[in-house]
Amino acid sequence: MATLRYAQKRKKKRRRRLLLIFLLFIFITIGTGSYIIYQAYDAVKGSHQEINRPGNKSELREEAVKIGNDPVSILLMGIEDYETDGQNGRADTQIVVTLNPETAKMTMTTVPRDTMMNYTAEEAGAYAGTHKINSSYAYGSISGYGSTKLTVEKVEELLNVPIDEYVSVDFQGFVDIVDALGGVTVDVKEAFTEKNIFDDNNLVTFEKGPMKMNGEEALAFVRMRKHPANTVYSREERQRQFIKAAIDQSVSARTIFKLNKISDIVHASVDTSLTPSEIYALQRKYKSMDPSTIKTLEIEGTNSKNGVYYFTPLQESLNDVSTQLKQELKLLPDETEPHP
Repeated sequence: MATLRYAQKRKKKRRRRLLLIFLLFIFITIGTGSYIIYQAYDAVKGSHQEINRPGNKSELREEAVKIGNDPVSILLMGIEDYETDGQNGRADTQIVVTLNPETAKMTMTTVPRDTMMNYTAEEAGAYAGTHKINSSYAYGSISGYGSTKLTVEKVEELLNVPIDEYVSVDFQGFVDIVDALGGVTVDVKEAFTEKNIFDDNNLVTFEKGPMKMNGEEALAFVRMRKHPANTVYSREERQRQFIKAAIDQSVSARTIFKLNKISDIVHASVDTSLTPSEIYALQRKYKSMDPSTIKTLEIEGTNSKNGVYYFTPLQESLNDVSTQLKQELKLLPDETEPHP
């Protein structure tokens, strides 16, 4: 009997660790995305916030998806609100993740933060007009439309695919979790410097080669976009590189001993529309996923400045990304209108 109880205890601990790793696998993308480790359902319950929309589903869906059974899309958001005392921040990082239970595969599409979008008076109030897509979160908050709701809808408008769920984390949460993990080692491909927003904008120097980064260094690494190195070593590439490095490190057995600390960070810094049971359903489907098989899609376009820097997607590229996402989500031609 004692042997049976021991085996059950080990099985439960293993299941909990697999769930922990899977959550890290999904959520790590946010501030670089960012990432989370799961200690207990209470941590996620405290972070659960639904999107305010009819039928609790995207308008581009005829029926709500069943998490774990249907292909699903998740918008990962990194919220920059350190300059506004946590109010009316910007969704400075937006990454669309698709998960297909039939193939057990994952795609990741970074939405360029400077993408030009139009906002109505209903959406942005007095700020109606042309703005960057990363402003959706702030204007949705200011106007009362809903920060997450507007951000999700603008991404849907851009890509013409439904966004079923979301996860958001603020930059402080990203820094805290990297530090809680003991840092993450990344093979830096190009040398550059970037300001540390948590240290009076003092520069962080990145040399070519492996570098173990603490939380503040990691945030600088994934955020840099104005250094000349960004033209050959893009922000999107660095984000994806960091995600994979952090996922690999999270599989370490040592992670299990840091759950209490990371659970506190989840409560303080994370919001998600996923319930604990939905997260567990995803974990059961994708627990064997190999991070090296993640498919990344890139939206190509041009940058311009007319008083403000904007990114304008190439229509052909946008159509191609939209089509690939629809294929991953198993959307039939009559479920959504073709992208204009």
